[in-house]
Amino acid sequence: MGPVLGVRFIGAKRAASPYRGGVRVFQKVRHSKTTDAAVVGYVGPAARPRRLALRLPDGRTVLSRAVPAHVALEVARHTATSGTGGRARVDDGDEYTTMSAGLVAEVEAGTTRHATVTVTRLR
Repeated sequence: MGPVLGVRFIGAKRAASPYRGGVRVFQKVRHSKTTDAAVVGYVGPAARPRRLALRLPDGRTVLSRAVPAHVALEVARHTATSGTGGRARVDDGDEYTTMSAGLVAEVEAGTTRHATVTVTRLR
């Protein structure tokens, strides 16, 4: 998804912060669109997955950016009870360990000019 009405980001500052010309106090806030993706595997140890293999709604299988600790913990609990499978590859060739179906992740996709997928939480 491209910029909305030509706006790529909004600059924002804390309400309590005074405006000082020439000093960068603004933070970039980008628009993000979330979608659900099926978790099909992970990279790293089963007890602490570092990245998730995700099947996006368009059918592509990609690796996420590094996942937050709370997401890794939930995935580790799921794999401890349901087990893991074999090895597979995402569309660009990186390997991951497969796992049983059942987890769905809310992800931000296409929020930067790079092809990154960020997991925000599990559903």
